[in-house]
Amino acid sequence: MPTGVHLRDVRKQLFDAAERVLLRDGPHALTSRAVTTEADVAKGVLHRHFADFDDFLAEFTRDRITRLADQAALLRAAAGTRTVAENLIDALAELFDPVTLALTSLVFFRDELRVRLRRQNGLPILAEARDMLQRYLSAEREQGRIAADAEVESLSLSLIGAAHLLLAGRRRGTLPETGELEKMVHTVTADVLQRRLL
Repeated sequence: MPTGVHLRDVRKQLFDAAERVLLRDGPHALTSRAVTTEADVAKGVLHRHFADFDDFLAEFTRDRITRLADQAALLRAAAGTRTVAENLIDALAELFDPVTLALTSLVFFRDELRVRLRRQNGLPILAEARDMLQRYLSAEREQGRIAADAEVESLSLSLIGAAHLLLAGRRRGTLPETGELEKMVHTVTADVLQRRLL
């Protein structure tokens, strides 16, 4: 990249490049050189905008978490519409897209990144996903669409854990099959939906 050329929205350009590297080559291949090469910028560009590569990764992950907050608001607004299972299936399919799955692995295996992102309870990204489902299920419980005594925190953990296990082992870049998620969601939620009808 020639010196003096102004880059528009460098952060977005670098984040988009990081996503492409994650999708194509996986978390182990995500290095500062891989990102700058993919973004077609000089290596120094990344270090002019971020303190170090872990700072870049932390901001990249926070950007995904911000997107998750937008998804959480939409899911919360969906309470009372369609069926509970349909809402959960769509939310989990969107949540565990290939980039988020790869980022979750990256956060799990990079100690320094995990320290920078650490929340009090849980692994970053998965903890926000749990909170998203918990708020949604609480709203559905308030509307009487799941059992009044449903333990939404445990239910959220079960859904996140099961979906992550189901989808994390997929071939890189492949999307989840709806049938797999449907079966899992119906199994996990069967009790609270049946007890609501009693």
